[in-house]
Amino acid sequence: MFSRKSSKFLVYFAILISVGTLGFYFIGGDEWSLIDSFYMTIITMTTVGFGEVHPLSDLGRLWTSFVIVFGVSGFLYMLSEIGAELVEFRVYKENKKKRKIRKMKNHYIICGYGRMGAVIAKELHDKGYPFVVVELDQDKVDKISALGYQSILGDATIEKTLEEAGIHEAAGIVVCLNNDPDNLFVTLTARSLNHDAFLVSRCSQINNKPKLKQAGADKVVNPYTAGGHRMAELLISPELEDTVSLSLSQDIVDLAIDEVNLANLNSFHGVKIKDSKIREEFNLIIVGLVNGDGSYEINPDPELQLSADHTVMIMGQKGQLQQFKDKFPSHA
Repeated sequence: MFSRKSSKFLVYFAILISVGTLGFYFIGGDEWSLIDSFYMTIITMTTVGFGEVHPLSDLGRLWTSFVIVFGVSGFLYMLSEIGAELVEFRVYKENKKKRKIRKMKNHYIICGYGRMGAVIAKELHDKGYPFVVVELDQDKVDKISALGYQSILGDATIEKTLEEAGIHEAAGIVVCLNNDPDNLFVTLTARSLNHDAFLVSRCSQINNKPKLKQAGADKVVNPYTAGGHRMAELLISPELEDTVSLSLSQDIVDLAIDEVNLANLNSFHGVKIKDSKIREEFNLIIVGLVNGDGSYEINPDPELQLSADHTVMIMGQKGQLQQFKDKFPSHA
């Protein structure tokens, strides 16, 4: 279906071709057929330079100039109008996207789509949480749109951009720009616009953490410190499945999760979880259990009876987990 402008261009060129064809037909004389005249009009309008179909008189050359001027100028004007319509269409799509974002509530805002921002966006998308990415780079915004994520093209340090991302209705905000000054400024601005949202900020220099906290960040993450801590834990205890560090007001608590196969731990065979004394003696928790057929249970029933086919997932502080392994070394 053509727009009004497209219809006008079709009518314009139809009239120009008709008038040009009739002009060549009457000016050319007896040797010019309608086909010759039509063909001459087309090659003249398109300026392909095939030459004259038949020799032209001075009047014929003037008519050719007339067709070239109106044909080429009309074609160029059409191209400019098509370009304007494409721009208008892009603006329309952008405004439609912004209207959709403004209607979002209890969503998350990701400021910056670098390596960390991309990981956060994927996690939120995979878990089905609504979110908006604010990014200044057009190429990155195109990639974000291709992935089906909602995005705003703009500078996160500008208050209006955050408002377009629906910051007043956001449940959480993560600030992960490339440098700490920008992160600090966005954190301060975001907190002033939304006092209730949970705000997480990235910092590159650990000494900037207190500043980001004072600016309003609920949590501050240094990816280098977190990554280094994680790698060191795995290096020291490669047998651990995972480690978690809890930053409390007074101290940092390191928790670990390990798999324990009960095949060689005869003392647990036929014993109910609540009677295993794992919690009482070691202050460890059985958070999961894998059956012999590969099925699993999260937070298994305390009445469940353990067997040689079971593999249990045990969580607790690393020191207490080590005590358990020292007492039952055969599990490895």
